[in-house]
Amino acid sequence: MSGIGLLNEGPLHAALKLWYAQPGDRFEVAVEGFVIDIVRDDLLLEIQTGNVASIKSKLANLVRSHRMRLIYPIAQEKWITRLATDDRDRVARRKSPKRGRVEDLFWGIVGIPQLLSNPNLSLEVVMIKEEEARRYVGKRAWRKGGWGVEERRLLEVLDQRRFEQSSDWLAFLPAALESFTASDLAEAIGVRSALAQKMTYCLRHMGIIELIGRQGRANLYRADTRLTKQCAGPAAAGR
Repeated sequence: MSGIGLLNEGPLHAALKLWYAQPGDRFEVAVEGFVIDIVRDDLLLEIQTGNVASIKSKLANLVRSHRMRLIYPIAQEKWITRLATDDRDRVARRKSPKRGRVEDLFWGIVGIPQLLSNPNLSLEVVMIKEEEARRYVGKRAWRKGGWGVEERRLLEVLDQRRFEQSSDWLAFLPAALESFTASDLAEAIGVRSALAQKMTYCLRHMGIIELIGRQGRANLYRADTRLTKQCAGPAAAGR
């Protein structure tokens, strides 16, 4: 196995690259002017721990002629550590009450839904337990009481969900919802309305659902009939 480059990487990204590494993989490989995290035979694996929209151009160019898999981590469980500083020398660690779920991926992919309809691009969600290290930075992080995120660390990989075919995305739609608004979807699967709006936006632009009219002031959707005819029910593949 060739060496794994870890320079200029956050701890979470570096740890995930090590976790995914397999014999024969090549790391930090230049492909058509872009550096790819892992090249495995003819498959390009790209780990994105930040804003997916920031690599939109990279994905759009490479999926024209390469098979790619975007790996996107979501913290199912998070521990928050406040690091010692000159004026705050006590280190505190607590478990965040927030728990991530697979649907949270739609916060990240809202800038690239059309790309995910390309058969050359698959997406793998990796559910993790992570530690978020924060340091006091004052007004620069006023939304978090002055504590800014210094780095994210991988504690454990808990689960994976892979989406390779269009029909895999039907897993997000409860079978009981023949037609639905974003509010209906939010209530059915127990997510915030804002997230359900992101889900319907992405799924519509990916060709998974179609707009069929209005229900009051809300858009009314249903699963694309071409997909429902191709499969008996929703499916999502693992690693």
